[in-house]
Amino acid sequence: MVLQEKARQAAAPPAGVVILRGTVQVVGELLITAGIILLLFVAWQLWWTNVESDARQSEVIKEFAQDIAAAAPSAPAAADPPAAGENFGEPAVAAAPAHASTIGIMYIPRFGANYTRPIVQGTTSDVLDTLGLGHYGNTAMPGAVGNFAVAGHRQTHGAVLDNIHTLVPGDKIYVQTKDGYYVYVFRNNQIVMPSRTDVLEPVPTRPGVTPTERYLTMTSCNPRFGAEERIIAYALLDSWRPASAGPPAEIADQVALAIGKG
Repeated sequence: MVLQEKARQAAAPPAGVVILRGTVQVVGELLITAGIILLLFVAWQLWWTNVESDARQSEVIKEFAQDIAAAAPSAPAAADPPAAGENFGEPAVAAAPAHASTIGIMYIPRFGANYTRPIVQGTTSDVLDTLGLGHYGNTAMPGAVGNFAVAGHRQTHGAVLDNIHTLVPGDKIYVQTKDGYYVYVFRNNQIVMPSRTDVLEPVPTRPGVTPTERYLTMTSCNPRFGAEERIIAYALLDSWRPASAGPPAEIADQVALAIGKG
């Protein structure tokens, strides 16, 4: 019996080894738990925030459509292509609305036939994380001489500008407001550091210069899964149509669907 007890004692690991093993096991379990939590957080960021934002943005578009219907119930939902040389004069320019109020809807065919996103006043998180594209309050309104600038998330919260890098010079970007439709043509993009606020100047990147053209500037994070830089997309106003003339033919179906007339 004595010999067996001594053998068991000799086979038992030292107390320090037992404590080390226990510590390693606990740390391992904690790391696994942390990994699961991290994966859940990533899934929430990349999936659930998009689901929530898409639903809320659809509501914003419906509310905007109701406002349009109330203001001009007889406005056509579609229009024939404009006649050669058709000119509707100077674009209508509305006053900037209150914070978080809807300015209009943006359609970008390059991003897909179903791309329909609201444009809302402000660039704080309550706008960008939920409502869609945010308008920089210190920049011009749609159709105005100067720089109409908006911001949007790329991979989360609706991913409203996820495909900003796919724009090709000549692509059309349509902005619908209560006054009408503004057709901007994409010119080029630029990668800058977050400190480059000069992209929001009336003439982008040229502080102090008086604008003579009507710009659209879209800003988002870069790269797609990071925020170390900003990607900037520039466009120029090409034409506009008053609401009474109906939407441009290229987006007539999208507009009809968006405002509930399809």
